[in-house]
Amino acid sequence: MTPLNIQVLHVNGGEGETSYAKNSGLQRKIISFEDSVIEEAVADIICNHSPESMGIADLGCSSGPNTLMLAHEVIDKVYNICHRIGKPLPELRVCLNDLPVNDFNNVFMSLPEFHGKLEEEKGKGFFNHCFISAVPGSFYGRLFPRKSMHFLHSSSSLNWLSQVPPPLDTEASAQLNKGKLYISKTSPPSVINAYRSQFQKNFSAFLKSRSEEMVFGGRMVLSFLGRSSSDPFTEDGYYHLELLAQALTSMVSKGQVMEEKINSFNAPYYAPSVEEVKTAVEKEGSFAINYFNCFEIEWDVGFQNDSEKQDEDQMRRTSRGQKVAKTIRAVVESMLEGHFGKDIDMDALFVKYAELVDDYMIDPNSRPIFFILVMSFSRKAT
Repeated sequence: MTPLNIQVLHVNGGEGETSYAKNSGLQRKIISFEDSVIEEAVADIICNHSPESMGIADLGCSSGPNTLMLAHEVIDKVYNICHRIGKPLPELRVCLNDLPVNDFNNVFMSLPEFHGKLEEEKGKGFFNHCFISAVPGSFYGRLFPRKSMHFLHSSSSLNWLSQVPPPLDTEASAQLNKGKLYISKTSPPSVINAYRSQFQKNFSAFLKSRSEEMVFGGRMVLSFLGRSSSDPFTEDGYYHLELLAQALTSMVSKGQVMEEKINSFNAPYYAPSVEEVKTAVEKEGSFAINYFNCFEIEWDVGFQNDSEKQDEDQMRRTSRGQKVAKTIRAVVESMLEGHFGKDIDMDALFVKYAELVDDYMIDPNSRPIFFILVMSFSRKAT
């Protein structure tokens, strides 16, 4: 078995019909849940710490319209709070982080327009207060100098692991999770334990790295996909991948995919419970939890915003399953190509996936929702 190289995983770049840029309304909706949480965190930093130079980072920024949305929101909040309470505006060091294969070129090309918008909104010369840079690398390790960052953010990223759990990434393990891409009701305890252990290892490494980079009293806001119960078989934590496994399996009989390739593939993904996240934070010990909340959103939420340039007839012809398929494809296509090879017919795969999602979503007993965890932390003075 060839191990999946997580460093080459990335969302679909560019501006095409299957790009993340055109199919990231779900992620944009998740960020909208954070607005008041970010406002409180930024106000705390400005009011209680008054930094002359403020380090800000978005971890797992990706590319497309969402990338600079968070940066704009934080900059806007800093500017408004400083003016409201009469404090001088700090220099803003905004760092955009993702894996090296992220489409940073797309991000860089949008910066002149972004800076121009800031100048229009905040006045001429604001450019001299705001410095934007890219920091490629995995957020499961160190990214920034010690005690240099004041506000850190990550959305829709920490549910992706640094690697497939090692017990599942060997030839001998191919039959452990046969026909599945992730935890399912047929998965043995060893599979569940492997995923849980990898998440705990990754999240602990993430927290430790951030604790070294942040000033005491610095703030961090995170949001990512989880599950609503401690039960690992809770549908809102895994069923979108269950249906993708079914779509792949349907291609075996047509000779389009080898069954052995499905058996040997496990997604580097984990949807933790609230208890698992809180336990990991308490065990690592560097952060105090200021806020923790959960939200449910339907699988196809946000698609209308991504498709607002399409004509109404085309929108009516797009089923809910097709909308979900576009969202999932934009995120996982590179991962699938990395394992199954470029010969796999992605169009056929996601047509079948859309059909399965449609069937699932009309079932009155189904639960086609994502369970979103949103939390805010303070760096302890320890």
